[in-house]
Amino acid sequence: MRTIKVLGSGCTNCKITVKLIRQIADEMQAKVAIEKVEDIAQIMGYGVMSTPGVVIDEKVVHAGGIPGKERIKSWLSGAGDTKGCCSGSGANTGCCD
Repeated sequence: MRTIKVLGSGCTNCKITVKLIRQIADEMQAKVAIEKVEDIAQIMGYGVMSTPGVVIDEKVVHAGGIPGKERIKSWLSGAGDTKGCCSGSGANTGCCD
């Protein structure tokens, strides 16, 4: 089972991100545990400066904006890059698009 954390203050984009990940995980019958992290100190601990952020198995894979469905599918299938995003800095270097 993969552990997925959605980082954000509870904004609309964060809620949509949680809903999308849950929906796609259900469609793919992927076993995931989804956790919403709203504590600013915890979010900053991941180096995420732009939310929503997505952390899979303790690696930041997305920061800023709602991730696309195909990107989420790639994370859940194991085909996506879950080695880390933005070098953990929260700076958008293109990997978070």
